[in-house]
Amino acid sequence: MTELKETRKEEKYDVIVVTAHPDDAEIGIGGIMATLAKKGKKVLLVNLTDGEPTPLGDHDTRMKEASAAAEILGIDRLTLDCCVNRRLMDSFEARVSLGDVFRKHRPEIVITMGGKTIMASPDHYQAQLITEAAVFYSRLTKWDEHFTYPVHTIKQLFYFPVGAMMSGQIPHNSFLVDISSVLQKKLDAILTYESQFPPEKRQFIDQIKLHNQHFGALYGSRAAELLMLPRLLRLDILDIFNI
Repeated sequence: MTELKETRKEEKYDVIVVTAHPDDAEIGIGGIMATLAKKGKKVLLVNLTDGEPTPLGDHDTRMKEASAAAEILGIDRLTLDCCVNRRLMDSFEARVSLGDVFRKHRPEIVITMGGKTIMASPDHYQAQLITEAAVFYSRLTKWDEHFTYPVHTIKQLFYFPVGAMMSGQIPHNSFLVDISSVLQKKLDAILTYESQFPPEKRQFIDQIKLHNQHFGALYGSRAAELLMLPRLLRLDILDIFNI
């Protein structure tokens, strides 16, 4: 099986977030991850690749940056060694490797990237496909020869739509999450990726802040992030009215 490289060891996580590269989740839902951690939830971030090569980065640098970002957000993280940046593909090996992570750590909720990012990395959409399949594989019985850990059923899958984050448009089946109290923590986590955001690219982080503030304005708060559902979410009437 694929070796898992972790910053810390936890057997059970409430939420697992899956992305193609280091910094994807911090940009998309860094505030949500920080909020969950702040509320006592155990969050594991899984990067399918190390994100290299990039013009100014290397493997060791990216791993140090990713670990520093995770520390700021209060989460744990790991990098799978089955997949390679720029060549990430929805394959059986990738599905099984991630499925075994779900079986081992038994999350209630999985969050991954949503939608294609045209004119940007195709790895993002492949991460979505791999995650969807791995959620399904995690609960399949009579397939023990492919997995190290026992069957586990994940209750809910969410997406953070990368394209919507940059366009400011709200897709169907989506909702906003208030991140006002952790917005600066999110930005600080992104800033740990100095190899990806040197001074001449820091305006991108300003753009992220503006998008979060835009979503917050729609929500009635200082800042918010977007999550999308693959199907209708059932809520109790008391949950809706917050009683």
